[in-house]
Amino acid sequence: MFGRDRNATQQQAMPSSNSMNSSGSQVNTAPPPVNIPSSVGTGNTTPKIETVIGPNCRITGTLQSDGGIRIEGIFEGNLQTTGNLIVAETAKVIAEVQAYNVTVSGQVKGNVIANKVEITETGKVWGDLSVNSLLLHEGSYLRGSTNMGGDIEPPAFEPPRIIAPRAVSAIEGEAN
Repeated sequence: MFGRDRNATQQQAMPSSNSMNSSGSQVNTAPPPVNIPSSVGTGNTTPKIETVIGPNCRITGTLQSDGGIRIEGIFEGNLQTTGNLIVAETAKVIAEVQAYNVTVSGQVKGNVIANKVEITETGKVWGDLSVNSLLLHEGSYLRGSTNMGGDIEPPAFEPPRIIAPRAVSAIEGEAN
């Protein structure tokens, strides 16, 4: 439990590989135990970033992926991924973007279609968004229209009822 028992079990399962050297003392010749990350086998379904466009890289064309993409350099063209897209602070993207979730810390010029778009404090977007969820941090910049998905109808509002004014009668005690 809590990782301690797993390590103890692994050590017990390893056969002893101690041997005697020429002076009669024991020497451990076993390789050091391998630490297994806690996310392995725990059902952690956070999508991994499989593609990285580095800060000194410029790519033009079409990029299609089933995994996550992180852009730190310059990308121009069309970008389609079923995973997440992260646009780092140093990135400049001029593209039509389709992704599951998009986080913009750099600059994006082009239309974005995604489930969720987050524009951080340093993020700037020039283009139209088609999203289910939009998160704008203080200091972020967005120029374009936003179309929120879903067929949610606004509630029916009734106009306020206007009550006809009553005739004002003379207040008692006042003379005409």
